[in-house]
Amino acid sequence: MINDLIQYFKDKKVLILGFGREGESTYQLIRKHLKYQQLYIADIKENFQENYEMLKNDQYVTFISGEHYLENLQDYDIIMKAPGISFVGVDTTEFISKIKSQLELLLEFFHFYTIGITGTKGKSTTSSLIEKVLKDQNVNCMLLGNIGVPVFDSLEEIQEDTTIVLEMSSHQLEYMKLSPNIAIILNVYEEHLDHYESFEKYAEAKCNIFKYQTESDYFLYNSDNEVLNRMVKNPKGTTYKVSLKGKEGSNIYEKGDKIYFDGKLIYDKAEKRNLVGDYNLNNIMFALGVSEILKLDLKLTIQSIREFKPLEHRLELVGKYEDVFYYDNSIGTIPMATIEAVEALKEVDTLIIGGMDRGIDYTDFIKYLNDSSIRNIICMPKTGHDIAKKLKKEKQYVVETLEEAVEIARKVTAKGKICLLSPAAASYGYFKNFEEKGNLFKDLVKKVEKK
Repeated sequence: MINDLIQYFKDKKVLILGFGREGESTYQLIRKHLKYQQLYIADIKENFQENYEMLKNDQYVTFISGEHYLENLQDYDIIMKAPGISFVGVDTTEFISKIKSQLELLLEFFHFYTIGITGTKGKSTTSSLIEKVLKDQNVNCMLLGNIGVPVFDSLEEIQEDTTIVLEMSSHQLEYMKLSPNIAIILNVYEEHLDHYESFEKYAEAKCNIFKYQTESDYFLYNSDNEVLNRMVKNPKGTTYKVSLKGKEGSNIYEKGDKIYFDGKLIYDKAEKRNLVGDYNLNNIMFALGVSEILKLDLKLTIQSIREFKPLEHRLELVGKYEDVFYYDNSIGTIPMATIEAVEALKEVDTLIIGGMDRGIDYTDFIKYLNDSSIRNIICMPKTGHDIAKKLKKEKQYVVETLEEAVEIARKVTAKGKICLLSPAAASYGYFKNFEEKGNLFKDLVKKVEKK
């Protein structure tokens, strides 16, 4: 199968567009098998190749860098685009059919059974939970996709009987023309509006996960989400609607304290679980759905759910210091994610918000905060500062740094209550990513005990 992929690249004019982790992975795979083929690498960073010894010594590479790196894309046979590169404002008409990704080529040349998960929030948790469910029942599986490790780095580890669980971001799905065997959309909310021309385009990218399925495939989606109800039209695969609200016509739904799959009782909400809150119950319902579709042992699936622990930075309990519980939910980069985190924990007395402004509408979020029982809302730049202007005066604390935020939280949070970091905005511009922000928060919190 790797040979088929290499033949696809052979003697083609290949452009690696964006030389981050995935671009480097693509280069290494091609160069390993096609040592003397001319390659082209484009990146907005000037002289980026000087940071890579392997590129300095490669005479068969042409580099394009700087602000004009997106010009003349129609001249290439294959454009291996990094997920983070946006074509907003760029006319893609002449080259859209040439845009490829590692994820799409995996589906095209490696014919394994695939389970793809996307959604504005919850895809990492759900993907990891499904992986655990499969592994606990001795299914040979791997988790790939939007998890920080390029797909091409794992090709040699995949075996013929491997089931591949794919966490799929909107950026990876945007130009996809293939879909997984089981496709899941957890939800769609306003996010990444700096990357797309409109929210509609963002939602359309998500929907590519099921758009190219066949009648032998399966599609599960959240029928409580109005955006999805509007966007999902005529899916080809067998479709399962998932509803926490017990919507009529749903296939996997909550009724009372029980979860049902086409009328069959499959889960009791009284079951012990580490994934708290309704939004995590929603993630669990999708994992249960996959278990039923694949005819796995339901008792073992429930045991896996019981044992599964939250991923880092996702409602992660940092610890109890000076009789205050601190939670890191730095993954909460949209208002709905923060609201759901607050609702799940119930005892939030202090909330730390704020980050990069991506044009998200915070009107409903501000109303929620003003009406909530949260006493202290600590507002960091940039969105936090804007939100603070519309918060009740007695609730708001405006700060510049996370260090200041934690220090104030230490002073104002009521004993026995919770301080929650859940930014409702992206970390970019102030931190490298949400992980860096969450890690700093945890470090600062752990120092509280020493004061």
